[in-house]
Amino acid sequence: MTHNPIENSGILSAKWPVLPSNMWVDTIETVHLWSQIVGKIRMELSPWVNHSWSVPFYVTPLGLTTSSIPYGGGSFQIDFDFVNHNMPIVSSDGQVRTIELRPTTVAEFYAEVFAALEGMGVSVSISPVPNELTDPIPFTDD
Repeated sequence: MTHNPIENSGILSAKWPVLPSNMWVDTIETVHLWSQIVGKIRMELSPWVNHSWSVPFYVTPLGLTTSSIPYGGGSFQIDFDFVNHNMPIVSSDGQVRTIELRPTTVAEFYAEVFAALEGMGVSVSISPVPNELTDPIPFTDD
C-alpha cells in the first residue's frame, strides 16, 4: 500500500464527476471563443514577451483569471467565474463590472465585454477574428 498525502488529507475525498464532452460541444466552443476575446484584450495591453508567455490564463478556485493587465496608471483583471456563472472585471481604482455567463451569442458577449471596459475607461482594440480555426467567423458576427 502506498502513502499518498493528498488522498489521505481528505482533499480528494469526493470523486470527480464524469464529464461527457460530447454533450458539451456547444458550450466548449463558446467558452473557447469567449476566452479568445479576453485573451486578445490581455495580449493587446500587456508588454510583449517571447511566445506570448505574458498572456496565459491562470487557474483559480472558481475558474480562470488573466491576472493584472496594465492600463494607464493602474491595472484591471478579468476573471471567468464558472462556479457563479459570471465574469467580473475589476480595476485597481475600485471599479467593478460583472458580465453574466449565460447562453448568449459570441457577438453579444463581445459587445458586453467592450461596453464594460469602455464604462471603466479602458479603450482597447483587438482583431475581431478568432485565431487557429478553419473558416473563422468574426466575433461580432457569431
